[in-house]
Amino acid sequence: MTNNGNGPDKIIHDLNEYLSRLGKKPKQNNGGAGGGPGNFEPDTGWRAIAIFLIGGLVLLGVYQSFYTIDVSEEGVVTRFDRYIKTEGPGLHLKIPFGVDKVTRVKSKVIHQEDFGFRTKGSSTMQRRRSYTKNDLASESLMLTGDLNVADVEWTLQYQIIDPWKYLYKARSVETNIRDVSISIMRRVVGDKLVNEVLTTGRVSIASEAKILTQKILDQYDMGIKIERINLQDVNPPEAVQDAFNEVNAAKQEQEQTINQAEREYNRQIPKAKGQAEQQIKEAEAFSVNIKNRSKGDAERFKEVLKEYQKAPSITRKRLYIETMKDIFTDIDDLTIIDPSVKGVLPLYSNPLQTKGTK
Repeated sequence: MTNNGNGPDKIIHDLNEYLSRLGKKPKQNNGGAGGGPGNFEPDTGWRAIAIFLIGGLVLLGVYQSFYTIDVSEEGVVTRFDRYIKTEGPGLHLKIPFGVDKVTRVKSKVIHQEDFGFRTKGSSTMQRRRSYTKNDLASESLMLTGDLNVADVEWTLQYQIIDPWKYLYKARSVETNIRDVSISIMRRVVGDKLVNEVLTTGRVSIASEAKILTQKILDQYDMGIKIERINLQDVNPPEAVQDAFNEVNAAKQEQEQTINQAEREYNRQIPKAKGQAEQQIKEAEAFSVNIKNRSKGDAERFKEVLKEYQKAPSITRKRLYIETMKDIFTDIDDLTIIDPSVKGVLPLYSNPLQTKGTK
């Protein structure tokens, strides 16, 4: 079965001769001492080839009849391109030789789409290491409700809840999800003020965008469930970043001044109120004391008046003596200076008095 220089025809001739001998078995020849070339009996070799081919087909059919689905997947089974069933994780049977086809779908994992930036890798650490946002301004730059521009970056996480719908209800599912999410995010951001987008409104924007995006995808009936929408970085465009930072610094200074004023107000007003209350209480107490003293003086005067009416002369003399006693009790020395008298006239001296001169 070698080529001796006669070209392809010689090779084909040798191959045919070899196959014809393979399909026959030798037969004993009783004539002639030399034995001569043996005669061959056909069918035995072809039968072996047929058995070998049938056995191979059986093994191939058995091999193709079994398939496995990973724990993170579901398998969509179709027969002649017609949907039959959806199988979960494990070992399953199907009709071989291309009659049943199995398409595996990652329905048990959370898929993520990035907007305004791109990340690669399955783990969070890998995603952070490969962060990039080159030439993605068309996704992230958005007009706010007060006609300002914000650079909004966000992520959308979704799960495939119906693999058959995911495969056969729509084309380019990921592209549709991205287009819908961008449209909805522009709509939601367009209804907010720029300060709300950049500061306090991020949670409400993400929540509203999730609800509206899910509503649109349900109308498309793609078998997709939105798990979460997270706003990552929300910043003003780079061209106005410095001016925006200055505005923020001024607002923070304003807030700080207002907080200091409120703190001083909260400290001074209660103190003033306390002092006012104290003065009011003291005034009320003084008023009560004066009233009581006045009543006492009035009662004492009435008693003196009664005594005076009984004996005016004696009472008048007693009052004079008591008054002089009260006056001289608080005086250490009393000296009368009279221009008509030369020198001074010591009138009274109380060496036992310890009080100051009045």
